Amino acid sequence: MTALDTVREIEGRHVLATYKRQPVVFTRGEGARLFDGDGREYLDLLSGIGVASLGHAHPGLAAVIADQSATLLHTSNLYYHPLQGEAAARLATISGLPRTFFCNSGTEAVEACLKFARRFWHTQGDRERTEFVAMEGAFSGRTFGSLSVTHDEHYREPFEPLLPGVTFVNANEPAAIAAAVTDRTAAIIAEPIQGEGGVRPLSAAAVSAITAACRTTGALFIADEVQTGLGRTGVPFYFQALGLNPDLVSVGKALGGGVPIGACLCSERVAQAISAGDHGTTYGGNLLACRAAVFFLQQIMEGGLLDHVKALAPHFERRLRTLALRHSLVTDVRGAGLMRGLELRVDATPVVDTARQHGLLVNRTDEKVVRMLPPLTITAAELDRGLDILDTVLAAVGSEVHA
Repeated sequence: MTALDTVREIEGRHVLATYKRQPVVFTRGEGARLFDGDGREYLDLLSGIGVASLGHAHPGLAAVIADQSATLLHTSNLYYHPLQGEAAARLATISGLPRTFFCNSGTEAVEACLKFARRFWHTQGDRERTEFVAMEGAFSGRTFGSLSVTHDEHYREPFEPLLPGVTFVNANEPAAIAAAVTDRTAAIIAEPIQGEGGVRPLSAAAVSAITAACRTTGALFIADEVQTGLGRTGVPFYFQALGLNPDLVSVGKALGGGVPIGACLCSERVAQAISAGDHGTTYGGNLLACRAAVFFLQQIMEGGLLDHVKALAPHFERRLRTLALRHSLVTDVRGAGLMRGLELRVDATPVVDTARQHGLLVNRTDEKVVRMLPPLTITAAELDRGLDILDTVLAAVGSEVHA
């Protein structure tokens, strides 16, 4: 029995089957590379769905985690500790939003944003502003609140009824956005670039419509930056590139470099509406997670990582557009920075599977999109090697499609 067979057999008996696993077991990593139990190397252009922002086994991150774990892991939010303040101050500097609530994941960050939006209006004495407007194609998580602003019926239908008062609109129809936002709307929520929805950036028209709707009705705006935030697109947050002004921002994935941590960033006016006891978490913002977050933010702010992403992004885009010209299987190239998607004419599953067989990790989203979220530390040479493999894979899959 192989190591993979052993893991499958044990999981089959003891782990709840909520995931469709790919047939590989990774045992160690180094930078942009992963290795399976047989020592086979894989180039990782997925980074744990955008989580391993500093790559795998980053020596600096490993050192601060080891130091913190040997010092103090957790004291609970009943007490002060210095690392929350440092992480929050750094997030305020790069986002422009002065207050932070720490949690454990991006989904929890969205949940906090939704709660704080409702709490804002409750504090103003407006008990009728409880509704939300979200975008078609949106994915914001799987808890009841975040699932309620996630569009795909595949995720929603088994768990309905969900949070009432959520309206979904087509982001490419500004008139629909204007019509949906009313004086009962607590907030509009949107990903600046949809991740699970197929790596689809908000259009300029959508940005204008959201801005106008918030200005006209007073509705808050929540930017769901769980996937796009923290340098992934070449700027600290993609709402900045689009010219949006959110009242709340959800953050997760990249923030801990692999250590679970999320955050809800708040404007001062929203923060002033929140009272002690309105929200809470046992693990959120503990010392280990915040130490990892501070280290990651240091790399973004002072370590040259953001400049590295900016420099690499045009090369990444050029290579992908060259692939699109070479392969009729590809119909579109989308994204920004190191968040990219190739839309195909067919289901992307064969490309993902064949790529893995060739030692390249990418994934499928929105059925026909190959999504790439490499570590922010990836080198140009590693990126080129990965795209050379993808070139070979697209040729092989394309020849089968046309056979």
